Parts: sequence; structure tokens; C-alpha cells
Amino acid sequence: MRYLHTMIRVTDPDATIAFFELLGLKEVRRIENEAGRFTLIFLATPEEMRGPGERAQAEVELTYNWDPESYSGGRNFGHLAYEVDDIYATCQRLMDGGVTINRPPRDGNMAFIKTPDNISIELLQRGDRLAPAEPWSSMPNTGTW
Repeated sequence: MRYLHTMIRVTDPDATIAFFELLGLKEVRRIENEAGRFTLIFLATPEEMRGPGERAQAEVELTYNWDPESYSGGRNFGHLAYEVDDIYATCQRLMDGGVTINRPPRDGNMAFIKTPDNISIELLQRGDRLAPAEPWSSMPNTGTW
């Protein structure tokens, strides 16, 4: 058995793709289903990608239903988690891109952010935690995660 993907429903595919691109994910493939009135967009990190259009080793599947629908309970979903090379640089890039850091990496190890549809994303430092550094050490939590 192997992990394939996690599916999240989205209301604005472009905003969600832009969000995940800030994290470093890229679109792997896309499926338009006119009969079912939905689009599936698969994203992955470059390290997980295979050839163009092929299933990546691990993906995030964005499901966009063409008929407007309200989604709630994003927090009930739990979260997606990604390991990053430098949590401080990653959080800075996200902030520069307009993303709120809900739980800053005060410990040099873990942070939380949210997608445009309020899905929580956990960021974990690869390897050993980084030494505490400002502005992260004294940055307060914002909202929920």
C-alpha cells in the first residue's frame, strides 16, 4: 500500500493554486469532467513529481465543483503537513505573498497557515529545529489553525 493523495474541495481554484505555488507545489495534471460538472487539479512538490501529466508519488487533489456550493468544516478536516528546508524562509515567502501565519514558527520547528478555503497546513522544519529568531520568536498566534 502507498499514499496517493489528499482531496480538498475548493471554491476558487486559481487562488488555491496560487497559495500552493507559494508553498512550492506545482500543477501535475488536470481533469475536466463536463458530465459531472467538476474539475480535478492535482498538485505536488517537485521532489514527488514523475513525468509531465503522470501521477506524482504524493499529491494534493483540488476538487472544484462548477455549481456554487458552500463548504464548511475545513477545520474538522484536520490538516495537511509539509516538511520544508527552512521554516523561517518559507514563512517569510508566504507572508510576502499575503498569507497569514496563524501559528508562527516560534520554536524554529513548526508553523500553521490556512488555504483560501480555510484548510490548515502544518509546516515542519526538515532535520533539526532552527534556533529561535525574530520576528518569529515574539510573533503572536492569529486566528485558528
